Amino acid sequence: MTTLQTITDAVARLGDDPLAEAAVVEHIHPLFSRVLSRNERTGEIYLANHSLGRPLDAAGDDVREFMDAWFTDIDGAWEAWLSEREAYRARIATLLGCSRPDSVAPKTSAAQGLRAVMHALNTPTPRIVATRGEFDSIDFNLKAAAHKGRADVRWVEGDEHGMFQPEDLIAEISDGADLVVLSMAVFVSGQIIRGLGDIIEAAHQYGSLVLLDAYHAYGVLPIGFDDLGADFLIAGNYKYTRGGPGACFLAIHPKHLNETGGVPKKGTLFTTDTGWFAKQDTFAYRRTEEPEFTPGGDAWLESTPPAITYYQARAGLILTEAIGLDRLRAYSLLQQGVLTESLADAGIRTSTPAHHGAFVLIAVNDGPACMRALKDAGVNIDGRPCPTTGAFSIRLCPDLLTTEAEILEAVRRIAGVIRPYLAHPPAA
Repeated sequence: MTTLQTITDAVARLGDDPLAEAAVVEHIHPLFSRVLSRNERTGEIYLANHSLGRPLDAAGDDVREFMDAWFTDIDGAWEAWLSEREAYRARIATLLGCSRPDSVAPKTSAAQGLRAVMHALNTPTPRIVATRGEFDSIDFNLKAAAHKGRADVRWVEGDEHGMFQPEDLIAEISDGADLVVLSMAVFVSGQIIRGLGDIIEAAHQYGSLVLLDAYHAYGVLPIGFDDLGADFLIAGNYKYTRGGPGACFLAIHPKHLNETGGVPKKGTLFTTDTGWFAKQDTFAYRRTEEPEFTPGGDAWLESTPPAITYYQARAGLILTEAIGLDRLRAYSLLQQGVLTESLADAGIRTSTPAHHGAFVLIAVNDGPACMRALKDAGVNIDGRPCPTTGAFSIRLCPDLLTTEAEILEAVRRIAGVIRPYLAHPPAA
């Protein structure tokens, strides 16, 4: 039975009702026997699903399929590999709410997508507006470009709580920008940026393009990329869609795709982060004096791709699409509610924003020591310092494989070690 059949059959047995733990354990957990056996063997409770998502058993079979094609067909494997690339793009486009699969350009990192966009802007030193809450790779790329004199970056600060407000972003954009870089859900806090449509509309009114970092929204929230109107979006399958490292992408809004291909006209949008897979008539090996791009979104491809990523991400994408983002989101919020209430009952205050993604926060002091104590107690979590306030928060994210019994046991373990580190200790 294929990965698609195995997963869709399992999800079909859930029915169409909202997800319930008993049904998830009965029908979905068997798809994860290898990682769940690790849980039983180690006794660890994994609450770092917002970091590295846990793979389905089928992912191992899918990677073997990639290798089998290579062993069997050698260079003939490219026919299967490129077919899988198109399936990969189509599945991502569906989750994004993007009408054209070729709008999705596979990349090995979100930062690679950012650089492709920066190198498509029609100015040698683009004016870029970004927030202080962007992930380290994005932040570092922007600062490196600025240091080399290849970008003029203006930073929007968070408020006293490290939250980012639409009016602050719009005010900064109004001073002029070629590109606005903005997370849909902030990686440290999980804050979902409110008024995103208004921010994008304002940016366009002021002549700015918008690139959204959706890494902590993709696979968590319905995005509606086409309707939202952002010009670009970067994300990856490492986290919520369980696709592992290197399976990232850049999405280009269909309005920016060149349908005819060929040599771009001066002033049009095309990237210099490119390679032979973006050439017109790719396998004809023609050399022209000017760059002739292939039509549509393929013009944003690069050189020979790491085809294995299309296979390693297959099972997680199929599962996410089959269950549906609305049902996954509702189940995640229920689990987070149990976690938050149980922590409160144990006297542990959470600091999660009201509008947030898939994880819960606990503000702590001496974050590295606190994380070590929690992992020693058998709770696998992580934490990050806020880029604007410096405050450190532990991040906890249950997922489909986390049972309520595990959540309650995790809270018991957390309560046993975390009190000396709490930034907001309970009243005596």
